[in-house]
Amino acid sequence: MATALITHAECLEHVTPNGHPERVARLEHVLHALEGLDLRRETAPLVDPAHLAYVHPQAHVDAIVAAQPAEGFHQLDADTWISPGSVNAAFRAAGAVVKAVDLVLDDEVGNAFCAIRPPGHHAETSTPMGFCLFGNAAIGAKHALEAHGLSRVAVVDFDVHHGNGTQDLLWNEARALTITSQQMPLWPGTGDPSERGAHDNVLNVPLAPRSGGAEMRAAYEAQVFPRLRAFKPELIILSAGFDAHQDDPLAELQWSTEDFRWLTRQLCALAADLCEGRIVSTLEGGYDLSALAESARAHVEELMEAAS
Repeated sequence: MATALITHAECLEHVTPNGHPERVARLEHVLHALEGLDLRRETAPLVDPAHLAYVHPQAHVDAIVAAQPAEGFHQLDADTWISPGSVNAAFRAAGAVVKAVDLVLDDEVGNAFCAIRPPGHHAETSTPMGFCLFGNAAIGAKHALEAHGLSRVAVVDFDVHHGNGTQDLLWNEARALTITSQQMPLWPGTGDPSERGAHDNVLNVPLAPRSGGAEMRAAYEAQVFPRLRAFKPELIILSAGFDAHQDDPLAELQWSTEDFRWLTRQLCALAADLCEGRIVSTLEGGYDLSALAESARAHVEELMEAAS
């Protein structure tokens, strides 16, 4: 089966001020890196409002829409800006993950990668933050549970920053296991192992600053992979941030491109054993353009190998 690549040109219309790390060039570099790969290329739809309502109250959506400027920029918090194209970009990003879930669970593709922005894993129930407007991965997880009738969905977030938004959105969802590895200490300051969810459905795996691939591999083998095997998910959603790379300017983990390749390969192997290989991956962070492009390509190549 094929690997789907789901994206939309409107994701390039979310513009941030000069010097902002979450910039248009990020997605441009990812898409360029994936050129020439034999992917099933799909267009991200605008998200159905009912799908946003899985995790966000209408007041949150309305506030984002109302804040979008007619020109220039509007600052939502210290880190998060929107421009005239941001709302549709965010609607396409969430829609991409919903479409990916549909394609994978309907057995049209083996797995999928959503090359989208803005990212989503810091957006809380009623709070945009950390460059994120809507909780893309959490929306995908709830869609799998509600629309497709799954009983167990796992979200694995390997972005260098803790996925506080995904954790918040799925905290009370017993059918969803949220696993995040993150540098600690680091913004946003959440992600302590004591944060376990309302149903013991959250696993946080802090990693020390300056630690590298060896420490990551040991932590995943000791904690993450056994927890996934015990949970037996019917779908795995990946929040694929590539900012744990040693060249990334926003953090201090020392992963190599080959570490991302290894992690993707291991997660694909687990998915093959547990859920017929069903993986949906969505782009989160990664702010060194070369490292991001190289790591995203390695990630997608492993998805393709697993789906073939």
